[in-house]
Amino acid sequence: MAEVNWIAALIGGMLIGMSATILLAFDGRIAGISGMVNGAIKFKSEENWRWLFIAGMLGGGLIYEYIFASEPTPVSDFAPVAMIVGGFLVGVGTWIGNGCTSGHGVCGLGRLSFRSLVAVITFMMTAIITVFVTHHVF
Repeated sequence: MAEVNWIAALIGGMLIGMSATILLAFDGRIAGISGMVNGAIKFKSEENWRWLFIAGMLGGGLIYEYIFASEPTPVSDFAPVAMIVGGFLVGVGTWIGNGCTSGHGVCGLGRLSFRSLVAVITFMMTAIITVFVTHHVF
């Protein structure tokens, strides 16, 4: 198991919280990634800020990986088909849950939303069950 750089994780968490707070405070919008991507791909002129937010997230990850990371991120050995199916299932879950983990977990819980609390508990229980089944049953 890889050692966790807790300082980088702490700084990253603070940056996520600050970006979500700034977006909500100054624009009244929730920083949920699924909604942001959904709005961005509709290509409406008033939605250009979404592309900038997404570019900032991707750019931040690349800057960390290639400039600040002490060692490269390990490459996944999952089969591409499994990752595509998993991505599809995450998309379906996002649609059913009316939001993703970032929207419910970071923004919804921060606003004390009961619906987001139920969603986050559901996400976590599903993740725990999935890890148990994939690591201890199969």
